[in-house]
Amino acid sequence: MKILVTGGAGYIGSHTAKALAKAEYEPVVLDNLSMGHAENVRWGRLIQADLADAGEIRKIFQTHKIEAVIHFAGSAFVGESMQIPRRYLGNNTVNTFHLLDAMLDHGVRRFVFSSTCATYGIPEHRRIAEEHPQRPVNPYGESKLMVERMLHWLGEREGLRWIALRYFNAAGADPDGDLGEKHDPEPHLIPRVLLAALDRGPAVEVYGTDYETPDGTAIRDYIHVTDLADAHVLSLRRLLNDGASGPINLGTGCGSSVREVISMAERISGRKVPVLEGPRRAGDPPVLVADASLANRLLGWNPRFSDLATIVETAWKWHSTT
Repeated sequence: MKILVTGGAGYIGSHTAKALAKAEYEPVVLDNLSMGHAENVRWGRLIQADLADAGEIRKIFQTHKIEAVIHFAGSAFVGESMQIPRRYLGNNTVNTFHLLDAMLDHGVRRFVFSSTCATYGIPEHRRIAEEHPQRPVNPYGESKLMVERMLHWLGEREGLRWIALRYFNAAGADPDGDLGEKHDPEPHLIPRVLLAALDRGPAVEVYGTDYETPDGTAIRDYIHVTDLADAHVLSLRRLLNDGASGPINLGTGCGSSVREVISMAERISGRKVPVLEGPRRAGDPPVLVADASLANRLLGWNPRFSDLATIVETAWKWHSTT
């Protein structure tokens, strides 16, 4: 069974392509390689194309017998979205419509979407469940919420079966050492901390030390990328078995502060991490922690690698050997 994986040369997409192959699906990777890496595509073939090219996307569905789509391709950096909102509205919303339009015209009606906790905005509760109001505070979250609304109406009127996985902070590296996180520039905390420890990156900027949290720094719910990949395969199976559509959170229910991440990195690496403290970053909530109980009930998903020590240890192993 061929599964189109958009953005499958990227960080989470490549891990998911590996998980699909292990589950005996055939991933077909679509990526423009603006952020992804061709060497990550080891499971299934690579088609280099851009979702902005609606005609090229239609050719893929005409040429390949695609039976479902897992959609990662897009822009994913909160800070950048505040500076360049049109890029996010175009890449994440308009281009996703091109993809949905093409797949529905070719009779493909199963869609797993890489959504985000950024659709919730400022949390009203300690743990965020799927019913939490969605009030994004940055264009990144807004662009993903627009797609979720499209999925709702295409499900209602066009028979699309979909799952929007609202995951929190992806982190870590493949436990087998095959894949890891590599962006240029690197926006994410854990790889920035580890690269700084290796003297291969600048001092870590801590954006805000005056939040109402135990140590004053922002708290996030980190999920190991392999656990995320497994959740995408489980979501695909649910849709192929005619399970109901809807959003599902992916997280651990436990948060770690920026200072706790830095401390864990120093313990595992045995190195000091240089730090620069600065003001809060626009669009960043102080705490984002998931209530992920629905993922367990509907998907049978149980994270295996998502404690902070394992996340940092696998990431350290990958960064320190590549």
